[in-house]
Amino acid sequence: MAPPLLLLGDIHVRFGATQLLAGADLQLGAQERLALVGRNGSGKSTLLRIAAGLIEADRGSRFAQPGATIRYLGQEPSLAGFSTVEDYVTDGLAPGDDVTRAFSLMGKLGLSTEQVPEQLSGGEARRAALVRVLAADPDILLLDEPTNHLDLAAIEWLEAHLRNCRSALVLISHDRRFLQTLSRATLWLDRGTTRRLDQGFAAFEDWRDRVLEEEELAQHKLTRKIAAEEHWMRYGVTARRKRNVRRVAELASLRESRRAAVQAVGSVRLEAVEASGSGSVIVDARHLSKTYDGRSVVKDVSLRILRRDRIGIIGRNGSGKTTLIRLLTKQITADGGEVRLGTSLAMAVLDQTRQDLDPNASLADVLTGGHGEHVAVGDQMRHVISYMQDFLFAPEQARQPVRVLSGGERARLLIARALARPSNFLVLDEPTNDLDLETLDLLEDMLASYPGTVLVVSHDRDFLDRVATATLVAEGDGRFTEYAGGYSDMLVQRGYGLSATAESPARPQKSAASKPRSVPARLSFKDKHALATLPDRIANLEREIAALQDELADGGLYARDSQRFSVASTALASLEAERDAAEERWLELELLREELEG
Repeated sequence: MAPPLLLLGDIHVRFGATQLLAGADLQLGAQERLALVGRNGSGKSTLLRIAAGLIEADRGSRFAQPGATIRYLGQEPSLAGFSTVEDYVTDGLAPGDDVTRAFSLMGKLGLSTEQVPEQLSGGEARRAALVRVLAADPDILLLDEPTNHLDLAAIEWLEAHLRNCRSALVLISHDRRFLQTLSRATLWLDRGTTRRLDQGFAAFEDWRDRVLEEEELAQHKLTRKIAAEEHWMRYGVTARRKRNVRRVAELASLRESRRAAVQAVGSVRLEAVEASGSGSVIVDARHLSKTYDGRSVVKDVSLRILRRDRIGIIGRNGSGKTTLIRLLTKQITADGGEVRLGTSLAMAVLDQTRQDLDPNASLADVLTGGHGEHVAVGDQMRHVISYMQDFLFAPEQARQPVRVLSGGERARLLIARALARPSNFLVLDEPTNDLDLETLDLLEDMLASYPGTVLVVSHDRDFLDRVATATLVAEGDGRFTEYAGGYSDMLVQRGYGLSATAESPARPQKSAASKPRSVPARLSFKDKHALATLPDRIANLEREIAALQDELADGGLYARDSQRFSVASTALASLEAERDAAEERWLELELLREELEG
């Protein structure tokens, strides 16, 4: 067994007066899947660029196995200087690389070899950059926010591809579901140093919370003074992140109400707004249609949004999601159909272009409109300092100008402003872009307590599961279908995800003569036995995996006994594959059982 492919040791980086990295380490073995996590501005991208050999640390060591191929995907890849997508992609290939693999990947991601880079959308540019790094089939893939600008179909395709590739992976992403699916170990970068968890991201947040709780207790025991803003940044977030049982139960109740009240869009039975009582119906849309350049973007869509609904809209890029939102809110006029808005609506809109902020305005003035020291949040008045802390801004930032904020901080400020404006109807187009995981937690918490109605476009599956009471899926050709619940609920009802649309504009629809999926009348004895015994089998596998992970976590094992290191690594990979297969089989049987029972 070869030693680790990539090693970073005691990495130090200082930018001006800020010590960004102060002893960070990273170790990556063959075919390992490592999630690199940390707050915005903690130095994750810098550490990844050092790992890629693009920049040097002020102090520390970097070792890569001789001959190991490394490919790096940055957050903002540049296609400048290339005349076509083909030129850009093939420029990333080394002698001996399979060019047909590059063409195959371009086809799978819906790219034309002759497309001009300057004319690509953000999503198309991201796909081209992914093809460039994936086509080489490298030993190591370093991916910084690979799902940025991708729609759900492309994200699902990328997950499947990375799950089956041979490369070792280091992943930076704000997409929880993406990290949970792919990672097998987690490296937490916090305050300049790193801590490693030899489990995937699914186990990280609980582990992190325990570490911070122990750290807070130790700080109190030592009677050390912790600055108020640092205390909030580190410890307050984890306390708020813990799921509020009442709110989770309330979301389940809202989803059940939605499931009972609505049918598929296009066949919903409509009633007059006035019949439901003043303010109970927010939007009543009937047979909406909109065409651009002869292409149907929205076609015969009917939808009724009630007070307290949280409607998520998903679909591939360019499928009409933003157009539908603008039709439903009367920002544009439909070619056909009609929209009635409820009485006494106060709408707050956050569009995906993230409208400009006055760079010279202070944060407090942005939130208060320049008037007073308080902001209206729903029907409550909050002091601006207290409200800023909800979005991880320190008190001393209240008088700072917007121009000094980072991109992630600007995104947080825009969301805080949208939520601070007096409203009972929030319209959010891609609100989770550029947000770190802690801020996503806070946004979910704020939306859970918001007393009004929410309409949101998002590609973040975990976010939709935690927020949405119903999900609208853009099917293509202007058609939308509604499902009760969040993203996972949609998958159960629909029977498949959106990945089929990654390679083509839309999944082919079944014709009237299509043969329906065969469903057995009942579970077989073998299936029942598997359903009953698989959980115990999975638990046993988890214990065996944990034991091997503990053994391999010993940094000196390879030096002492390289043969044992090889045996343990091989056994770990085999057990993880067996566990994954068992989990997939149990999920398949559980979904079948629910379908038969319900």
